[in-house]
Amino acid sequence: MSGIVSNQQPVTDATILKVEDLKKYFPVERGVFRRIVDYVRAVDGISFEIKKGEIFALVGESGCGKTTTAKLIVRLLEATGGKILFYGKDISSLRRTELARKIQIIFQDPFASLNPRLTIGTIIGEAVRHRLEAAGGKVNGREIVEKTRELLNKVGLPSNILNEYPHQFSGGQRQRIGIARALAMEPELIVADEPVSSLDISVQAQILNLLLDLRDSLGLSYVLIAHDLNVVRFLSDRIAVMYRGRIVETGSVEMVYEHTGHPYTKSLLEAIPTAEPQPTE
Repeated sequence: MSGIVSNQQPVTDATILKVEDLKKYFPVERGVFRRIVDYVRAVDGISFEIKKGEIFALVGESGCGKTTTAKLIVRLLEATGGKILFYGKDISSLRRTELARKIQIIFQDPFASLNPRLTIGTIIGEAVRHRLEAAGGKVNGREIVEKTRELLNKVGLPSNILNEYPHQFSGGQRQRIGIARALAMEPELIVADEPVSSLDISVQAQILNLLLDLRDSLGLSYVLIAHDLNVVRFLSDRIAVMYRGRIVETGSVEMVYEHTGHPYTKSLLEAIPTAEPQPTE
């Protein structure tokens, strides 16, 4: 993808997130009494770990379980089995407010994820307030406004938009607002669920470069959920390929792209669009 800066950030040896035999089964019910007759195994026993500073991508076609995995990591869904450890601590033992200060999510659709009734200042400011209150600090309105303005500047937006609403912005600008809201909690890990798939091609590279810049300046780690293998190749350190709820291949970008081992991964790579030369007259 043109305009994306290649990933060169070194990764540390510290494991920030470890997923062990993670499962999420959804019951299939039938009949008047809604009897459970089967289960959809959306995530079926996957394991992986992420190093601090790393961008780890989960890729695969729609329905493979990658977005369900993202929701499990931030506990928008509760797991059927297995563990998710953050610095060795099971996230199921953490209060949701505590988890929110450690792991945040950026959603695919920036418009749907922002409350249209709230101003930009309120959307980001409330997250700032929650973080300050959770830290036990004294909260005052002036500090919240100042920190909100700082966050807007950090994601490349002007600080004078506090009283405006989400519908007044483009898709790329709304995604920047969503990123600022996630950063307001000062997390160490961000789950980016298809962060550019709903955006125009012209702004995708800008958002991806912003994510890289924030990773470098703030020491963030990312779980990248994506189906666009061009995006994954430029942004990621390591890749896990998911198929029918399972991970079928894991490795560095070079290994997965240049020395593919699994037939499903080969089919994904073969499906990447390429520019065909135009016939000459």
